[in-house]
Amino acid sequence: MNFYFEAAKTLDRLDAKESSIKGILATLPEKDIKRTAALVIETLKFKSVLLDIIKEAQLMKEERKKLTSLNLALVLVHDVLLAGGIQAGDGPIKQAVLRHKTRLHGELQKLKAKRGVRSNTELVSGNPHAEQIPRYVRVNTTMWSLEDAIEYLISQGYTLGTHESKKSFEKDAHIPNLLLFPAQTEFHHDAAYKSGKLILQDKASCFPAVVLAPPARKDAVVIDATAAPGNKTTHLSALMRNMGKLYAFERDRKRFGTLLTMLSRAGCKNVEPINTDFLNVDPLDPKYANVTHILLDPSCSGSGIVNRLDYLIETEDNSDEAQEGRLNKLASFQLMIKHAMKFPKGARIVYSTCSIHAVENERVVRAALLSDEAKAGPFHLAPRKDVLPTWHRRGMPEEMDASDDALSVIRCSPGEDATNGFFVSCFVRCADQASTSNKRKAVEKDEEATVEEGQPKKKKKKKNKSKHKKVSAVP
Repeated sequence: MNFYFEAAKTLDRLDAKESSIKGILATLPEKDIKRTAALVIETLKFKSVLLDIIKEAQLMKEERKKLTSLNLALVLVHDVLLAGGIQAGDGPIKQAVLRHKTRLHGELQKLKAKRGVRSNTELVSGNPHAEQIPRYVRVNTTMWSLEDAIEYLISQGYTLGTHESKKSFEKDAHIPNLLLFPAQTEFHHDAAYKSGKLILQDKASCFPAVVLAPPARKDAVVIDATAAPGNKTTHLSALMRNMGKLYAFERDRKRFGTLLTMLSRAGCKNVEPINTDFLNVDPLDPKYANVTHILLDPSCSGSGIVNRLDYLIETEDNSDEAQEGRLNKLASFQLMIKHAMKFPKGARIVYSTCSIHAVENERVVRAALLSDEAKAGPFHLAPRKDVLPTWHRRGMPEEMDASDDALSVIRCSPGEDATNGFFVSCFVRCADQASTSNKRKAVEKDEEATVEEGQPKKKKKKKNKSKHKKVSAVP
């Protein structure tokens, strides 16, 4: 019964709003995490149904001495009705539930008849926005070509056409090497997925790497500042054709392990994963002297992720005051853009989030543009023509200082764009001004070095003004 006690305890923590579902499940013991997480998630999906059945069967009233926890009753009744029985040895608590097995099943049938459904799954509905999002599959061109992938999929019984019918797929209109399938298409047992040739990645999540457009050259040097779990890192590696050097930073040790697994499976040979915080990296370190492209996709509220699990529960305090404080904290952290701007050869910086909140998106960009680092670069937003120009949804004009700035950034709206909610912006260094600035700094550095060595600065030769005056005076 320990398994059920653990699941009930997890539900108790969710009721107490200690954290998100994902956050609480991550704290479960490693050996039980998959089994417990599955039961908790499925119980939450059917929670309202199970509560009605328990109430009508008067289970808690009849067995109040044995069942002192409603959440324990929920997970046990779930398995009795929906999972083939309670997976535990006989005991007083198990027997207390099984005594009512017939009545519980009877109440389940009554509820289905009342709602006019035949199957158990019809009793619950998922996240409505998530159901509108196709299954996106990115072809990992590091390992094979788009043509090879299409040929393989056709051999597996799929048809290239549209993604609206079963066993069919189509090419995405905006992202190269991205395919769309019906939302419920399952790939976790597919051989190409297991080998890393196919990567499950939402369309919006592909935008940052495409907008960054890292060079595919042997001398290319690129940074992914917050790399785990690795989808964007592997995408960058593929766009670089596995050439050059891609530094992938991840500060969390556990997530770093996930990143390593992902990179290995995807066949990324040009990536150097580093288990440290990007903000602790010295931009002037010779190791990173030639970095030109930087991807920033920091931790955010995740408010745009519509297929996450938190729709199953009431989220934490959602008062305006609490939400504003939480998002402001995230926004201040996300000004790591300024740190990226300090890399001397940085030419292109992409900042993205899976958030729909302006405080994490447009306001962060606006603050970054006004920073000393942006002025010193100097950096400005890339024009629309360089940031997926055919994508229709742009930034919020009312949140930017200039209307052109709003056109320079990308938004994805959950429920409207067939993607999760997302935001992408791209900063570019002004080449001419940057070159002049770098030359000036180099001259100043040389002069300082000369002074330190005890040698006087070379004085500039003065023009012979008197000679010019004398010549000009000749009639």
